[in-house]
Amino acid sequence: MPCCGGSANNRVMSRQALLTIAALLLAGAWGGALGYRQLDRDISVLERFEAALSDLRATARGERSPPDVTTIVAIDDDTVRRAQRFPLPRLELARLIERIAALAPKAIVVDILLVEPGSGDGDEALVQALQRRPTVLASAAVFSDARQGLDADKLEPLSRLPAAKNFLVPLPEFAAHTTTGAVNLSTDSSGTPRAFPMLIRDAQRIELSLPLQAVASAVGIAPIIAPGGIRIGERVIATDIGHQLPISFYGPRGKIRTLSAAGPLPTPAIADRVVLIGTTVTGGADFFPTPFDPVMPGVEVVATAINHLITGDGLLRDYNVRRVDALIALILPMLLIGLLAWRRNAFGLISAAVLVAAVLVVNVLAFWRGIHLSAALPIAAVTPPLLLFSGVQLWSRQRRAQHFAARTQLFQQFQAPALQRLLNDDPAFLLKPVRQNATVVFIDLSGFTALSEKLSAGVVREFLKDFHALIEGEAQACGGIVTSFMGDGAMILFGLPSPWFTDAGQAASCCANLCRKTTQWLATLPHEIANKLHFKIGAHSGEIVASRLGGDGHQHITAIGDTVNIASRLMEVAARHGAELAISDQMLKQAGPDCVLLHTGDITGPRDTAIRGRKHSLPVWLWRDRPAEATEQAARV
Repeated sequence: MPCCGGSANNRVMSRQALLTIAALLLAGAWGGALGYRQLDRDISVLERFEAALSDLRATARGERSPPDVTTIVAIDDDTVRRAQRFPLPRLELARLIERIAALAPKAIVVDILLVEPGSGDGDEALVQALQRRPTVLASAAVFSDARQGLDADKLEPLSRLPAAKNFLVPLPEFAAHTTTGAVNLSTDSSGTPRAFPMLIRDAQRIELSLPLQAVASAVGIAPIIAPGGIRIGERVIATDIGHQLPISFYGPRGKIRTLSAAGPLPTPAIADRVVLIGTTVTGGADFFPTPFDPVMPGVEVVATAINHLITGDGLLRDYNVRRVDALIALILPMLLIGLLAWRRNAFGLISAAVLVAAVLVVNVLAFWRGIHLSAALPIAAVTPPLLLFSGVQLWSRQRRAQHFAARTQLFQQFQAPALQRLLNDDPAFLLKPVRQNATVVFIDLSGFTALSEKLSAGVVREFLKDFHALIEGEAQACGGIVTSFMGDGAMILFGLPSPWFTDAGQAASCCANLCRKTTQWLATLPHEIANKLHFKIGAHSGEIVASRLGGDGHQHITAIGDTVNIASRLMEVAARHGAELAISDQMLKQAGPDCVLLHTGDITGPRDTAIRGRKHSLPVWLWRDRPAEATEQAARV
């Protein structure tokens, strides 16, 4: 007998060892694949997460003092007020450049697109002013889509540059006496600048960026394109994929010295500096959100990039940093799973937590020292393997089988029966969002919140239980699905798992039944309760996005989109006009001439109605149920 028991224990230990080895291999493969993938380009699904974590680290680090190498001369509100015109007339711009040139700056950078001719005198004066000192004018790359990207499927260094359709360049008479540089930025999905492409190409040429041209003009040395960066003289500025220079902001707007073009220009602020001329006028289009400021002027972003190029105080994210990211993505999930498997108790959890904390501290400290290690990549590399390993561990323990069964049964009680059937038939139902037509019905009680404050918890529970049962019963009877109960209200969806031509008609029948049954139910309540309660219903048909929402631990099926918002707002319309039901004209048309609402109750409309949150009005019908006696009399007539 002891031998048999030992054999069983050995089998259990062997199975656990195999599971651990499999988990380690899978974790290494997953993390290694992610790490290898980001060596070539950023992983798009992680970009938004990485941007948020970068902003968090930047704000935690706090503001920094910028180097004293650049000065911004801003065409601000005072300048425009004095000139009484915007954009600034060319003659005024020429005078401003001459004022700056007289103070011996290293270079002048004009962050204004001069692509269209102005007045003859103004353009001639500007040509003469541009010859006074080394000057760089802004050009702009035009891309075929909204976001400039990298052609990362090609391995040649220059083929990985952002590919533009064409360039907007200054007029030839201006360009003849200056150099030009592209002012385009690489931004994330929120519009925050993340990097400055040092080089941009189109079919004919490669254009240097405005900051790079400014630095080259200031030091008088042409830049050399190196495999991992840009060489200017003896210095090599490391760049990211596609020769992109990461941007690290110093603080909110005005952190870099900024002078008004309408005011005095002190010689110490201009001499031996790279001076940028740009617009900061209120209402201008050249503003960007940053971690420190929602409206950072574009000219200050350019100045920030110039500072990075001259002093090297920006963020370092090059191929070597990406290699470190790849190594962390490969090793970290394997170490965590090894710790959890080695000590299946609190010690293992604590050890894993200490390791995660150490990686986090190193990541933050590296960022503060100017090295941009990815924060989203380790999280993406660790989370799925740990979740999978934990799930397998739970599943493999026979003593937890009953616990899982109980959890499954409990979960089913929190889903509508129709949804349970759909999920049982197709476990992957709505894992991916589906855009389709549907009809949405909202019902809500008015006055319940104030009333519930005066009732006991038990009375409130029984009250809501009866109301929810009423809604669920009428929804099922008409083929609808209650996707969610919201306290004293609910959302009912007609059209799952796929739309059908009868959805609107069935939803209309459900609305009529809900009005009638809710009225009858309220009449059964004590007078002091029923007298304080009313209900309202809104219904609309149109396109929705049906999907599962939530994390790995909890998900629910719901619908989102403009149709859902309108249906919800129509409850307000019903309450505002003293009706029980407000439905859109679009839904009534889809329900057809046999719609029950056209033959029962009192219906008026359509009336153009303002919907909260929408610019345009909507044709809406208002409906109220008739008392039974009135309905019978109308039928006899």
